[in-house]
Amino acid sequence: MPEILTERRGHLGLITLNRPKALNALNTQMCQIFLDALLGWRDDPDISQVAVQGSGERGLCAGGDIVAIYQDIKERTGSSENFWRIEYQLNVLINEYPKPYIALMDGIVLGGGIGISAHGSHRIVTNASKCGMPEVGIGFFPDVGGTHLLGKAPRAAGRLAALTGTKFGAADAILLGLADSYVPQEKLPSLLAALETEAAQSAIGRYAERPPQGFMHEPWVQAFDEDNLRAVLLSLQNSDAPRAHEMAEALRAACPSSVRLTSELMRQAGNDLRTDLKREFRAALHRLDDPDFAEGIRAAVIDKDRTPHWAESLPGMSHEQRTERHLGPLPGAELNYALLGASRGEKSAS
Repeated sequence: MPEILTERRGHLGLITLNRPKALNALNTQMCQIFLDALLGWRDDPDISQVAVQGSGERGLCAGGDIVAIYQDIKERTGSSENFWRIEYQLNVLINEYPKPYIALMDGIVLGGGIGISAHGSHRIVTNASKCGMPEVGIGFFPDVGGTHLLGKAPRAAGRLAALTGTKFGAADAILLGLADSYVPQEKLPSLLAALETEAAQSAIGRYAERPPQGFMHEPWVQAFDEDNLRAVLLSLQNSDAPRAHEMAEALRAACPSSVRLTSELMRQAGNDLRTDLKREFRAALHRLDDPDFAEGIRAAVIDKDRTPHWAESLPGMSHEQRTERHLGPLPGAELNYALLGASRGEKSAS
């Protein structure tokens, strides 16, 4: 079976990620097919809106194929650069798509799954949604525009999500600006059928409800407003909220060099996704040379011992220098948006 399916349903173009055993994790070929489908439908008068969903019962997408990235770190084939170059352009195309783009963020939506959903014009979460940007747990950082998105979120909540890699539900996804509407999971088939003939805003409005309350509105979350991570930890430890203690443990377990890099990328993030993705692309390629990235993947999915041994420092390099080197230029290899062809569009609210 193809790993990604595209079909026309009435005036709806439907994309289905079709790797359920891998929780629909993205690879280079999938991103290219995805991008080509969107480009083909962009000027198609018979397609008035697009939707994306995941096959299987577990979720939309668990992110990118990090085993392939691990192999590239070891063999240096250039496959990760090619993957990110296509994936990041896909993220921009979604962000600038001139037609309604509806993401069904049901079940697990992590990392690259956020990239193909949260940049869209209509982002729908459900009672089963488990969203997150968990990259600091594998020695990386929230890419696919993650530092751009979380940099625009309410500061404390955005930093909590980025620096701990925690998963969160529908209400918190909306609070963070990663989603717009809550639709109960059992109503998604009816909503999808309605989208074949009805405008997105109208159809979603008929099925949307108020989500169950999350946790990112709670007072202890404001601990993450502090820049100093020791102050954040102290505040969390002094809290009476059990979840605050969970976040303290998550922050301690995160890769320290990733936390520092993520903080800096979020600090520099602005309002232009293209600019922020160019910065993330630089950081991603340079990160292949940092030992923490390979070690994080090893511990998580290769050996699965869950005990990464982070490199607290690199010889002859301060923490600040280690972070700064990720932002250096890539002569002849900077991210461009050549695959997108036409100039920027504007999201449709219809």
